[in-house]
Amino acid sequence: MLAIARTELAQIFRNRLVLVTGFVMPVAVSAFFVYRHQIFAQIASLGYIAAVVMFTVAAFGLYTSTVTTLASRRQNLFLKRLRSTAESDTGILAGLVAPTTVLALVQLTGILIVFGVVAGTPDNIALLVVAVLATVAMMIGLALATAGVTDSPEHAQVTTLPVSLGMIAVASWIGLTGTEDLQLLKRLLPGGAATELMLNAWNGGVAVTESLLLLAPTFAWVAVAVTFAVRMFRWEPRR
Repeated sequence: MLAIARTELAQIFRNRLVLVTGFVMPVAVSAFFVYRHQIFAQIASLGYIAAVVMFTVAAFGLYTSTVTTLASRRQNLFLKRLRSTAESDTGILAGLVAPTTVLALVQLTGILIVFGVVAGTPDNIALLVVAVLATVAMMIGLALATAGVTDSPEHAQVTTLPVSLGMIAVASWIGLTGTEDLQLLKRLLPGGAATELMLNAWNGGVAVTESLLLLAPTFAWVAVAVTFAVRMFRWEPRR
């Protein structure tokens, strides 16, 4: 697994498409929100900015990059060759997904640290970490599922848009309008509960036990995504 991860990390830095969509774009968008944090805090809250940053990095830096990577490795038959080795299927996927996951976490950690220095620290750092890890798990599951219907790296630019833009739209909607109205709907939407968890972690004012209940809808989406991934993921190109 580690050998696969090292090889994949080197490939990522050679791929301009992945670098732009996975790293340049999320950093640019996040930098804008951090720079204009006073304006967005007046419109919504600091937690809203943290949630949008989290889902921007998760959607583009993790989800889109992972789908693009898996589609590319399938297209050039690298996945097929890896299955002929002694490494298990789980180990192969873990090795391929690990670099984008680690890079996204490093990226998000750095941005949130800068945001905390500029705008003020979050109310509950431990809860923030839980929100980030739950979101990462959900996005990895969705990436594996989406990779199953993605034929090429170019095709990934189309297949990933609904989830990427949808997640950011849900985070923006909840962050701007709050959770008092249509609470159940907002929590059941993919990314909705994770957004509320991040809002609570940064803004405070909500009991930790109540916030942790939001993990249930998030992990439910993880289970749904993994179920689809098991059924839809392909190791070889369509013939």
